[in-house]
Amino acid sequence: MQRADMRSKRRAVSIAGSVNLALLTLTLACVSSLAHAQSADLVLCDRLAADPSDPDKPKDVKGTHEIEASDVATAIKFCKIASAASRRALYQLGRAYAANQQLPEAVGAYRKAADKGSTSAMVELGALLATGSGVAKDDLAALSETGGAAPDPVKTRASLAKAAETNSAEAQYQLGLMIAEGVGGPKDDAAARALFEKAAAQDHPGALERMGAFAQSGRGGPQDASAAKAYYEKAAALGNEDAKAALKRAQCPYVIKDKRGNVVTYLCF
Repeated sequence: MQRADMRSKRRAVSIAGSVNLALLTLTLACVSSLAHAQSADLVLCDRLAADPSDPDKPKDVKGTHEIEASDVATAIKFCKIASAASRRALYQLGRAYAANQQLPEAVGAYRKAADKGSTSAMVELGALLATGSGVAKDDLAALSETGGAAPDPVKTRASLAKAAETNSAEAQYQLGLMIAEGVGGPKDDAAARALFEKAAAQDHPGALERMGAFAQSGRGGPQDASAAKAYYEKAAALGNEDAKAALKRAQCPYVIKDKRGNVVTYLCF
């Protein structure tokens, strides 16, 4: 009788252990499935809206310079979900909104990402607030930290300088533009050229075009026509329209004007 009781107890312990193991396996499977579902949103967000120059971007994510029009709605959908737990997704949500011409929403997403430490979002936010590109003044006033209608170029320049320290090509380019024009601080052609050169080394189209212009005119450093042409050609290959125009002008350097100074034709060779 005692042996039967012992066998029953052992069976009960064995069954209980099997049940507990099954429950543990089921729980782990659910957690794994949930984690996978969450990461799937970020994976899709990365695939459609990641910025190639974003320092937050994993090395195995290629990124895209411009979000395809056919992908914008999908990018907004998945980046919005992923942004609840990802600073990178917040920035990418801003990119998707900007690509969809929803600039107030883009500014809002960039601001949240910047508050979490995204240097790429700081750059885009600074550029949008500095130029007011497509954003109504009322929207800028509502979103600006000071509540004023116009952003503070000094603060924008400081934010860009901080982001440029992380070797962000976009930050270096935007900061170079401000320094070259003396916006938000002293004008310094040499410093602007140095920033453009750093960004150009990372194949930033705008910086390549600016390096071409600075090298062509000798602004902020030595004049070098052959280097200017090389910069223009590289920028043009990446789609920069200003660089393409500069190359066309170089092919037709002589201008024929009438007595009134009106352009009659160009001589090309």
